[in-house]
Amino acid sequence: MAAPGKLASFRLPPFPTVSELIKLYKLRATKQLSQNFLLDLRLTDKLVRQAGNLTNAHVCEVGPGPGGLTRSILNAGATDLLVVEKDSRFIPGLKLLSEAAPGRLRIVNGDILTYRMDRRFPASICQPWEADPPNLHIIGNLPFSVSTPLIIRWLENMANRTGPFAYGRTQLTLTFQKEVAERLTASTKSRQRSRLSIMAQYLCTVHHRFTIPGKAFVPKPEVDVGVVHFTPLVQPLIQQPFKLVEKVVRNVFQFRRKYCYKGIGMLFPDACRDALTEELMCKADVDPTLRPTELTIPHVKVLADVYADMCARDPLLLGYEFREELRLKRLAKQRGTELDDEEKESTTEGS
Repeated sequence: MAAPGKLASFRLPPFPTVSELIKLYKLRATKQLSQNFLLDLRLTDKLVRQAGNLTNAHVCEVGPGPGGLTRSILNAGATDLLVVEKDSRFIPGLKLLSEAAPGRLRIVNGDILTYRMDRRFPASICQPWEADPPNLHIIGNLPFSVSTPLIIRWLENMANRTGPFAYGRTQLTLTFQKEVAERLTASTKSRQRSRLSIMAQYLCTVHHRFTIPGKAFVPKPEVDVGVVHFTPLVQPLIQQPFKLVEKVVRNVFQFRRKYCYKGIGMLFPDACRDALTEELMCKADVDPTLRPTELTIPHVKVLADVYADMCARDPLLLGYEFREELRLKRLAKQRGTELDDEEKESTTEGS
């Protein structure tokens, strides 16, 4: 490992360009994995700068691909870079980078959706949750296909202080489709306000740093890409279990163009839906004619608090899902129709 004082001025030695590596290993982006390479090192350097000072930092990069962003992270002074790459075709090129930066680059051929990051960094970097963030960063040019499920998983880790957040308030700098980036940062009443807006903003400060035009990627996607930075809050703005908050928000936004009470009603079984919806809205003192996009985080907080009290009174409520009730009703109706048909057939045969 290089001496700490030299890392800030570290630059990788003369080395094949990312484009040359792609040609050398005959690499092509895989459509099924939503791969789009960012080859312009000026843009990868700019993206890395959004993470802050990486001198002597520990970093996890998600989906490094041919290694353009990896180079920028190393050049920014990271002392320990762990890259998690699902596509084994990129491993040989990443190993070349590892040889050029001995002791600083660790390579994992695995899926970030199942990877246990909480076991891969030294315990010495841990910080109390109430303190400054640890010197650990997650950076990635995320494939579009995994970006939303991955950030939801990390938000749940954040709420439970597990995974990468077992070390403290680990910061993230990630790319998303521009529309998703706008949803993550959308304010109340914005037409981009969504489930993602609430879930991200009640747990952390979220900033849309800049937009990368689609033409900067190879192959060129049909959309532009937003770079988003996340810093977990010391205290979440809603003090309820993540899954409960997620359920309330998910149901509210089922009918984003209707009044919010319509979605709230889906939290309850059909037989008692109207009465329990009215009870929740009255106790929460939230205007039932607000649209989902008009709900502030304080609105969602009080809705979640009252719903939690109702679930404590009737524990079966928390496990209720209206789609499952609909499925069972359709199944029962289908079986009833089949029985009717069988009865008609037997009557016809008997006559």
